[in-house]
Amino acid sequence: MRTISNLFARSPFQPLQEHMLHVMECAKMIRQIFDAQAKKDFDEVGKLAKEISKREHMADLTKNDLRNNLPKGLFLPVDRANLLEILSVQDSIADKCEDIGVLLTLKDFTIPKEMQKEFRAFLEKNIESIEMTFKIMQKLDELLETSFGGTEAENVQLMVEQVAFMEHEADILQRELLRNTFKNEKEFGYGKFFLLIRLFQEISALSNYAEKLANRIRMTLELK
Repeated sequence: MRTISNLFARSPFQPLQEHMLHVMECAKMIRQIFDAQAKKDFDEVGKLAKEISKREHMADLTKNDLRNNLPKGLFLPVDRANLLEILSVQDSIADKCEDIGVLLTLKDFTIPKEMQKEFRAFLEKNIESIEMTFKIMQKLDELLETSFGGTEAENVQLMVEQVAFMEHEADILQRELLRNTFKNEKEFGYGKFFLLIRLFQEISALSNYAEKLANRIRMTLELK
């Protein structure tokens, strides 16, 4: 059985990659829970919210295990503080996924039909930004082998820039959703209006954290 120390000895990134797998499981289920909501299958929404919380808890356990067992005396090719910062940002993504799931269980409601198309574009852009950071994390071992240089490093830099652009696109889509929500606020009632505004904020945080994570990885590489 592999220990955390053994994992860090092999690669400083492998434990972070394993944690990111739990984060991605949470993010992928966000699509599923909104599919269930659109079908007004609120029982399924509740089940998926619980499953997201369960997977977020698994991410927490992995995070705590990594923090408690990150070897202080072991030589690491990257700064220990940077590794912990990357871990913290990754975990924030899982936390936000859980928050979104919980919001959808507070009241049985659906996204207004006239907003569905732009909402789906907004949702996808946020999830895609997380998927891109996941791909970046998967490339870090290759970068380690090339001393954080060469073509692979350039490719990662481009991917980081893509994440930043996705976050920008998500912001534009969010602003349009907010305009439409305020424009039609009298039609929703206070409860639904509040949930829509809060939901857009929580979803937008996914791409914000994805951009922060990608930038933290880039800063880590630039220090090499």
